[in-house]
Amino acid sequence: MYQSHYFLKTQYSAPKNEVSRNAQLLEQAGFISKLMAGVYTFLPMGWRVLKKIEGIIRVEMNKAGGQELNMPALHPIENYITTGRQDIDIIFHLQSKSEKKMVLGQSHEEIIVPLVKKYLTSYRDLPLYLYQIQTKFRDELRAKSGILRTREFIMKDLYSFHAEQSDFEKYYSKMKKSYSNIMNDVGLGNITYLTAASGGTFSKYSHEFQTVTENGEDTIHLCRNCKTAVNDEIFDKKNSCPECGNKEMEKKKSIEVGNIFPLQSNFSDKFHLTFTDKQGKQRPVIMGCYGIGLGRLMGAVTEIHNDKDGILWPKSLTPWQVHLLSLGNDESLDIEAKKTYEILKKNNIEVLYDDRQESAGKKLKDADLIGIPIRLVVSNKTKSSIEIKYRNKSSAKLQSLSQVTKEVKEYYQ
Repeated sequence: MYQSHYFLKTQYSAPKNEVSRNAQLLEQAGFISKLMAGVYTFLPMGWRVLKKIEGIIRVEMNKAGGQELNMPALHPIENYITTGRQDIDIIFHLQSKSEKKMVLGQSHEEIIVPLVKKYLTSYRDLPLYLYQIQTKFRDELRAKSGILRTREFIMKDLYSFHAEQSDFEKYYSKMKKSYSNIMNDVGLGNITYLTAASGGTFSKYSHEFQTVTENGEDTIHLCRNCKTAVNDEIFDKKNSCPECGNKEMEKKKSIEVGNIFPLQSNFSDKFHLTFTDKQGKQRPVIMGCYGIGLGRLMGAVTEIHNDKDGILWPKSLTPWQVHLLSLGNDESLDIEAKKTYEILKKNNIEVLYDDRQESAGKKLKDADLIGIPIRLVVSNKTKSSIEIKYRNKSSAKLQSLSQVTKEVKEYYQ
C-alpha cells in the first residue's frame, strides 16, 4: 500500500481530550477516530489489527469445536422480560414506529437459547458449541478509557450446551486453555492471569483473564507461584491462593481482557430448554458462556506495548509487516524504493510504503508512532543497500534486498 493513497493521517501530538494511553496513541497514529464518548471508528489501519485479533480468536474457537454463526443485534424486549433482564441499566431500549419495543443486544443469551430450542431435542444433539464475532451495545457510564470501555464494540461470544455437569466442567477447562493460547498469541501471555471472580446472578464463581498494568481499571491479587489471581471484589485477605495455597498474594492493577461464565441452567430454565436423556426423561440443558472484546484486547495490547515514541506492535497483530520509507527527492531513490516494494509484495510480505513528499524527520517520527515491527529505509546514505531496523531496537544495519527479504520472511514465520 502506498501511504500517499492510504486513508491515514497521523497527528503531531496526542488528543488532549483522551486520558488513556491506548486512546492517545491509537488516535494520534491514525488507527481509530472518536465519534463521541465510548464510540470509535476503526480506520483502515486499525481495522487490519482488529481483523488479525479476530483471526487468532477464530482459530482457537474452531479448534475447541465451536461453530460460527451470526445473530441479530436487534432483539425483542419480550425475550428479556422472560429472563427478567429488561431493566438492567446497560441496555439501550428502542421504540419502533409500530410501537414495538426492542433493545440493542448487550449479550446474546436471550437470543441463542430460543434458537437452540428449535433444533435441540435429544441427548444425541449435545454437546453443542456455537459462537459469533459481532457488535454489542452497552450504555457504559464509564466510557473514559479509550477502546477498553466503549458503548459499541465487537465481541466474540461462545455458548456451550451440555447434558452433564462433568461434560461442562471439562469444556470449561478447555476454554481456559484456549483463552491462554489467545493471550500468548497477541503478546499478553506473560502478564495475563486467570482470575477467580464473582459469577453474579449466574453462579458462585466465574473466571476473568486479567492483564497486569499500572493503568488498569481493575484490582487483582495474584499468586506468582502458579499464575492464578483473585479479583478484588471477592478477595478475602485471610485467603490464600485458591490453586496452590500460597499465602503471599500480590495486589496489582489490571485490565480484564476476557471472561468465562458457568451459566448452569439459568437461561435454559427460563426458556424451558430441555433434552430427552437415554432414559426418556426431560432434563435442563447446562450452559456456559465465554466472551472476549476484540477492541478491548487491542486497547490492552496498546497499553502494554508502547514507548515514548509510539506503539510497538507484536508481530502477530501488526497492521503491516514492513514499513518502507523513501528518504529524499532523488528520482533514482524512488525507482529503488518501488523495486523494493514490488519484490516484497511478490514474496507475500505486507508492506506499507511511505512515498509521501514529506521530510525525513516526519517520516521517521511517523514510523515510530505507528509501530510496525520492521522499518526499511532507502536513501542516499544506503546507496545500493537497504537499511533495516526493528522497532524495539536502537541500532540498524545495511543489507541487500535479497537478504532483507529473507530476514523479514524468517521473522514472520
